[in-house]
Amino acid sequence: MTNPARPPVQTRTVDRATFDHLFTELSNWGMWTNAGRGAYNRVLPEHVTAACSLVSSGRTVTTALPWNTVPGPDNHKPALHHMTDLGDKEAPEPSTNKDFIAVDYHGKAVSHLDALSHIAYRGELFNGNSASEVVNTSGAHFGTVADLGPFIGRGVLLDMPVVKDVDWLEPGEPIYREDLLRAEDMLGVKISTADAVLLRTGHMKRREALGAWDSSDASAGLHTEAMPLLAERGISLLGSDGDSDVRPSPTPGIHSPIHILAITAMGVPLLDNLHLEALSEACREEGRYEFLFTVTPLNIPTGTGSPVNPTAVF
Repeated sequence: MTNPARPPVQTRTVDRATFDHLFTELSNWGMWTNAGRGAYNRVLPEHVTAACSLVSSGRTVTTALPWNTVPGPDNHKPALHHMTDLGDKEAPEPSTNKDFIAVDYHGKAVSHLDALSHIAYRGELFNGNSASEVVNTSGAHFGTVADLGPFIGRGVLLDMPVVKDVDWLEPGEPIYREDLLRAEDMLGVKISTADAVLLRTGHMKRREALGAWDSSDASAGLHTEAMPLLAERGISLLGSDGDSDVRPSPTPGIHSPIHILAITAMGVPLLDNLHLEALSEACREEGRYEFLFTVTPLNIPTGTGSPVNPTAVF
């Protein structure tokens, strides 16, 4: 695969009225009694057992970035890690080594899970909850990461650089419905109910080759026109090696339309900033793009998300 010079991709523009119509069309408000779990309600015991049956080789692949303590264009708020005890003054045995970690994880540098309390549109969270009423300085009181709990189910990788025969998608390159259908056909996998869909754009491979950039302004990702397909298939979780949104946004005045459509309209949590290079290699070597996928966030009762280390098992 190569990345020859390609002309800039012209993203199809979506005006605000069209976007708002799409929001209403994709809305899952009122669908589930336990609304705080959103699309996780789709994951039934039979989905878990079917996903477990995909395990044959026992190969495991982590999809998280290393803990990022280095400032950069895409890491404005570096994670913290320092030692609090080196164990050199303790008696009796054993001596202990201790450390401290902290992070402002919503951003571009930490692999994390967005819960349903993370994104509001027109002042409302998923299911019509007023953001100002259920989120305050003590945290969120609807749609928390603790409400979600772990995801254990089927994961599918849509490896777009493989599909397009390039090393990576360029920042600003949109992924449309037809691209997702082509990926299913070429990779031999079909998105199904309750799936976790992982979208590889080659973001991390490009970063490693060319250096960091501020992906808040330019990133490959889904166009809004791709979302009806994911809604039709009834997915439970969406993730990417970016944050799923193409930027610049196709909708003027809305910075993160995919976040709004997925989280606020559909109730689908997002995984941001995954490292999918090893998973891409594993899928290619294993000859399949489906696997058991686990995501276990921290149990934060009022958290809007959590750092995570999602794992694929073949």
